[in-house]
Amino acid sequence: MSIQSHNLVGLGLRREMLDEFCEATPEQINFFEVAPENWMTMGGKFGRQFRELTEKHTFYCHGLSLSIGSPEPLDTQFVQNVKSFLDLHNIDIYSEHLSYCSGTGHMYDLMPIPFTEEAVRHVAARIKQVEDITERPFILENVSYYAAPGSEMTELEFVNAVLNEADCKLLLDVNNIYVNSINHGYDAKTFLRNMPTERIAYLHVAGHYVEDVDLIVDTHGADIIQPVWKLLQECYAIHGVHPTLLERDFNIPSTETLLKEIDQIHAIQQATTEQRRSA
Repeated sequence: MSIQSHNLVGLGLRREMLDEFCEATPEQINFFEVAPENWMTMGGKFGRQFRELTEKHTFYCHGLSLSIGSPEPLDTQFVQNVKSFLDLHNIDIYSEHLSYCSGTGHMYDLMPIPFTEEAVRHVAARIKQVEDITERPFILENVSYYAAPGSEMTELEFVNAVLNEADCKLLLDVNNIYVNSINHGYDAKTFLRNMPTERIAYLHVAGHYVEDVDLIVDTHGADIIQPVWKLLQECYAIHGVHPTLLERDFNIPSTETLLKEIDQIHAIQQATTEQRRSA
């Protein structure tokens, strides 16, 4: 896995950013993240611009439709296509959601996997299949969820059980921890503290939409709020500084505005690093 320095901040690349970043990419952006599904078949001008950026900058891939928890057989052709895309653009990092989005058809949404021992074994076996095909370590993201059907264990127990059974890395989404802590009434810092430090590959941080006092929707369409900034700071303090990606998928502001949040992530990383050196 080619994550070297930990004091790195990335941005999710959107198609509308191509012109600007091909002209000049701000130095504060250390890497880009893309969903391979959105770029694998892209040709023409966008395809050329994307290749130009991947030749100059570090890219991570964060998938949307692998459907790792689906009851249906793994779509091995899709995984082969992802591998070809990763190979073409020299991308080592491939992560996906601990959820599913397909059964007999594709649902185009991330559905909660039942927190059961059977599901742990099922997901872990599929992760090993994916790793065999992609020839890369698989990185699994803790997800936001809004219902927990048929649960036999807590979210915390389930996430750790899957990571241990599959022996894979973790994409730790700090905002998802906060969202779930509000929606399901648990302590975010306790959950964070019980994540396995040694498995963390990188982090996500984002904004969300407040539907009600006890219902938050994970939209990636707003500014990061203070409690999530605080949780990110606590995450670094507990687990050390890791590469961190700013997710912004909707209501995308100017690059100048995005850089304010990117600079804030850099500042928290630097402060944590200095505190650890002086401790």
